Amino acid sequence: MTILGNGDWLRIPLILKVCGIVMMAVTFFYFGKHWSDGSQQLLFFTTTTSRAPSAVSVSPNLDKPFNLSALINETLAPPPLLPSPPPPDVVQRFGIVDENGTMSDEFEVGDFDPDEVVENWGGQNGTVAESEGSGSGRVSVERFELCPKSMSEYIPCLDNVEVVKRLKSTAKGERFERHCPEAGRGLNCLVPAPKSYKSPIPWPKSRDEVWFFNVPHTKLVEDKGGQNWIIRQKNKFKFPGGGTQFIHGADGYLTDISKAVPDITFGQHVRVVLDVGCGVASFGAYLLSRDVLTMSVAPKDVHENQIQFALERGVPAMVSAFATHRLLYPSQAFDLIHCSRCRINWTRDDGILLLEVNRMLRAGGYFAWAAQPVYKHEEVLEEQWQEMLNLTTRLCWELVSKQGYVAIWKKPVNNSCYLNRDEGTKPPLCDPSDDPDKVWYVDLKACITRLPENGYGTNVTAWPDRLQTPPDRLQSIQIDAFISRKELFKAESRYCHELVGGYVRGLKWKKFRLRNVMDMRAGFGGCDISTIMLEMDRMLRPGGRAYIRDSISVMDELQAIGNAMGWRVNLRDTSEGPHASYRLFIGEKRLLHS
Repeated sequence: MTILGNGDWLRIPLILKVCGIVMMAVTFFYFGKHWSDGSQQLLFFTTTTSRAPSAVSVSPNLDKPFNLSALINETLAPPPLLPSPPPPDVVQRFGIVDENGTMSDEFEVGDFDPDEVVENWGGQNGTVAESEGSGSGRVSVERFELCPKSMSEYIPCLDNVEVVKRLKSTAKGERFERHCPEAGRGLNCLVPAPKSYKSPIPWPKSRDEVWFFNVPHTKLVEDKGGQNWIIRQKNKFKFPGGGTQFIHGADGYLTDISKAVPDITFGQHVRVVLDVGCGVASFGAYLLSRDVLTMSVAPKDVHENQIQFALERGVPAMVSAFATHRLLYPSQAFDLIHCSRCRINWTRDDGILLLEVNRMLRAGGYFAWAAQPVYKHEEVLEEQWQEMLNLTTRLCWELVSKQGYVAIWKKPVNNSCYLNRDEGTKPPLCDPSDDPDKVWYVDLKACITRLPENGYGTNVTAWPDRLQTPPDRLQSIQIDAFISRKELFKAESRYCHELVGGYVRGLKWKKFRLRNVMDMRAGFGGCDISTIMLEMDRMLRPGGRAYIRDSISVMDELQAIGNAMGWRVNLRDTSEGPHASYRLFIGEKRLLHS
């Protein structure tokens, strides 16, 4: 026998080496398959340590044929091709949150659902809409026509041209006050949405931009474009957050006020604010992030779209003017009142307009005035500043800060300063019989509203405890109960909390993009339901909803009127159940096209 060493193995020809390797591979492969599932099987012997006899086992592959060629071909065959994975779904983004749940800078707002749009509404004039007859009986109402497109911003009590023409004088701004139509001469058609109206951009993105076609005006852009108020970019209006006096932006302006008067604690003792001559309402928009609720007011003047901009942005606002009547707010309603270049002559007529501010300002509240007389030193402007300083001194207001562009005064907390003034000082105190909370068509008065002797309205709990704490001045409100007023306050709070909670759960409010909401008592609007519902339709956005909780006896009339206005209507049981005497009417306004 010849033994090959390491060196001898290397001298063997290459062909023999390859053949040897192939033979060994085939041999090992054959024995492996032979033992597993091929031909005659091996016998396996097992022994045990016990005295039991040895056992013999037979492989389960006994008598199975083995085809080596087929196995080799099968092994060498290419693996089957797998189908390619389907492409990922395209995510259509709506609102301000992307598919990962994060805030997005750019987003899409969906068009109106086809069910929310009614085409050719003008072609249905003269047809009749009916109720379902679920209440007192079937009611029929003729369909309302669409108003002319020129009335898309019509406000009945402010656009009453005939009455304005008959005014004896307009020198004090009388034309900007309410002049409502007489009975039977009010709105009797559906005010159309602006052309190309789109579903509004949701809050908080709407603070910074809105659709141009929803508020199609450029007057403010032309007049205030260089003051960082508002700019137009393609099909949107953008709000940089600046203003005539907001050199460092509205947010920086608010910080400056807090630094100038540390007692002005936004979101704590300063919770309710009035912004006069609000422009595009950036002051109120940025106060929301500081937990402050601001009512922005402005007249419908040459910049008639100021309030529209505020509401489109999602900021509380109301058309209102300082002219000859009291504003529609009770006394001591606001913790701070703000005026930045609001173009109001506060010192005219013995200060009658500033006296209205004094009436609405809470005891110990603040008035902030940002205007040229505060910081400019021209002769005329300095005279105006001295007039303002003289008037506020006679009102017993304390000038607590005059820095940069803003002067801030503080109202006294009681009547002691008023009573200690020199005899004959004007303006005088109002007569004790004057009710400072009566505001409906009440003329302005050139007198100082007295503060309650018991201090009601002065000591207000800080927010958010203020929401649940019955205020002291609750005792002075004219309601039937006397002793149990605080208990009624708490019960009313609980009732409203449960009511809203029920709406959120039962009516799926969480999926709605609710931002601007009006809570109203329509009983004060007159005895004609159609007039009230037409006014509700005028104020509602397309896609907006009206919820009316009332007795069953009026449900059929509500249904018929809602159908006549093109609403999608529905009746629901209240939380009291199906046998209660009340129902909940739900009307969804649709976008009507002529």
